[in-house]
Amino acid sequence: MGGIQSDDHLLEKAYIENKWFTPESQIYALQYWAKHLNKADLMDWLEHYQFSTHSQKIGLVMAGNLPLVGLHDLICILLSGHVAVVKLSSDDTILIQWVIFQLILINPEFKNLIKMQDNLKNCDAIIATGSNNTARYFNAYFSSIPRIIRKNRNSLAILSGNETEQELADLAKDIFLYFGLGCRNVSKLLVPESYNFNKFFEAIEPFNHLLNHNKYYNNYTYHKAILLMNLTHHLDNGFIVVKEDERIHSPLGCIFFSYYNTMDEVSNLIERNKEVIQIVVGNNRMMCDCVSFGQSQNPKLDSYADGENTLTFLNRL
Repeated sequence: MGGIQSDDHLLEKAYIENKWFTPESQIYALQYWAKHLNKADLMDWLEHYQFSTHSQKIGLVMAGNLPLVGLHDLICILLSGHVAVVKLSSDDTILIQWVIFQLILINPEFKNLIKMQDNLKNCDAIIATGSNNTARYFNAYFSSIPRIIRKNRNSLAILSGNETEQELADLAKDIFLYFGLGCRNVSKLLVPESYNFNKFFEAIEPFNHLLNHNKYYNNYTYHKAILLMNLTHHLDNGFIVVKEDERIHSPLGCIFFSYYNTMDEVSNLIERNKEVIQIVVGNNRMMCDCVSFGQSQNPKLDSYADGENTLTFLNRL
């Protein structure tokens, strides 16, 4: 993948298919996988597993909100020795098929282990990602076979008010990479009482270029207009609105926040919303199990969506 940046035709085709897939977003996703798909990382990841030689057909319903968002599941299926029956998202066909082609060039045996088709009947298990509505449909339709069905999730960040400029700049990546469309993107801030947002707004200013993207701009202006018409108190820096709201999921172009007084309040909020929180971003000195600022879109190979270990699921079939 080292020469991907020169393959402008590929990136342009994927961008035409899905206007959220800017060349920069695609390159970021491709470079992530180029970094992690190496022998050392793969061996470390797999050292605790012993897979059966009995191959089964695993239906894979891919999402299309981010470039290559379904690739981790595909890699898990291939490494566990199963056959992947892949239903592509209509929003991500160009890029994922190019990567699959590259994988087959590296290992021709993958050609017999990857089947792309819309019909997922006669599969032995299913891994599917979609909205909360589609998750209910998947659970009903595939109720007779083992399955991982993923729903909508979002991520939150814990701030103390003592973050450095660099930490806040890194937090901006957690919020804005991929336009905030991923489950690992921060959509909610937890801040102490009387938190001053000035430093936060200064740190995220480099992402004001998002206004040049029509889809993002339309979302931002729409939600800003709703808040203005309803006379709802909010903060606005010109490309994102910040609103106090108890919900975890914020619409595109917005970010929600809640105040806290103690870390016990933070822990209780996270516990109450654990079914809709993907990750918690913050400084580990405040709370353990936080993902460091700027690393939400750089997960390790053994980080699994919804916290369900895909390799363990496949190994138990």
